[in-house]
Amino acid sequence: MRVFIATGEASGDMLAASLANAMREFEPDARFVGIGSERMSAAGIGLTSRTTGWASLGFFAAVRRIPPLFANMWRHALWLRSSPWDLIVLIDFGASNLRFAKTLRLLGYPRPILYFFPPGAWLDNPKQARAVARYTTALTPFVHQRDFYESLSLPIAYFGHPLVSLVQPRPPKAPAPGDGGVVALLPGSRRAEIERHLGRLLRACRIVRARRPNASFIVSAADADTERLIAAELKRTFFDGVRIVRGASAALDVADAAWIASGTAVLEAALREVPTVALYVIENAQVAIAKRVWRHPYITLPNILLEREVVPERLQDDATPERLADALDELLRDPSAQLAAMREVRAALGPPDALRRCAAFAVSLAGGTGFPGEAAPEGAGP
Repeated sequence: MRVFIATGEASGDMLAASLANAMREFEPDARFVGIGSERMSAAGIGLTSRTTGWASLGFFAAVRRIPPLFANMWRHALWLRSSPWDLIVLIDFGASNLRFAKTLRLLGYPRPILYFFPPGAWLDNPKQARAVARYTTALTPFVHQRDFYESLSLPIAYFGHPLVSLVQPRPPKAPAPGDGGVVALLPGSRRAEIERHLGRLLRACRIVRARRPNASFIVSAADADTERLIAAELKRTFFDGVRIVRGASAALDVADAAWIASGTAVLEAALREVPTVALYVIENAQVAIAKRVWRHPYITLPNILLEREVVPERLQDDATPERLADALDELLRDPSAQLAAMREVRAALGPPDALRRCAAFAVSLAGGTGFPGEAAPEGAGP
């Protein structure tokens, strides 16, 4: 079986690696290549293009990336059309991957295209949903998106969220000492997120350290590039005693509480049962656009799923170092209510074998056998 996977950012990279590993349980000799980054490569997926620096925030930053993304899309689309694979899996990154799917179909691509984590899970956009259903087979991790597609009489598969299978609760931790505690900082995986979040988080660290002199801090870097950005900011601000680790799990496993940029990492922290404060800051010019598009009262997945504020959200002007420190200090003193709610989050995300079910669906969609005809050479790529 030959499978091509396309992602666009760190969370998709992690999901791609996990899906490929789960599919190998059904098809041990399956070959995977695709567009991704470090985690896909570590999972034995051959990279035809690296996504480092692709994810962007803001209109102007996105516009600058359109020409290289467009060229990369056409290069892959023409290659895949000339030598179709058994299955193409697109993961999130809707602005690019949905156009990729459309381009493949316009070129006459004949094989299945699976959209794992279709775009707009909470935006309820009928036009986008119809496009996803027209060009791909949709597989969603959320009941809400399944129900929305079904309300439009569109096909969509649902087996639960794969993180339920991948992330287990930590063993219970003793309360942090009153003068200390381990605090994790997850400022995000994009350059703009690190630039907007890390500085204010480090200032919040100084406040926490003034209250808790023995507190220690650990920062998560998604990849080598973000690690360099984080190290440069630590050097610039002369903030010592902060350790950088690679990946969310390395930081969350040892943390008594965490500040996390809103995204998949907040959901991962909830499933690990790590007390969490979420933050997010965008350009002021983007706020009005975001308010027109986003109708929900919350932006973090645990809060959206449970329809109440489980994880404190500190957004825009509310994301001051003082308010971030206050919210975290409160959780360090008593995380019990939030931890109880986090167990509700796990129950809301589906069965514990969700990833295996998703993998079985992907394998069945590919037909369970290789595409008839001569396989591409081992190093083949666009």
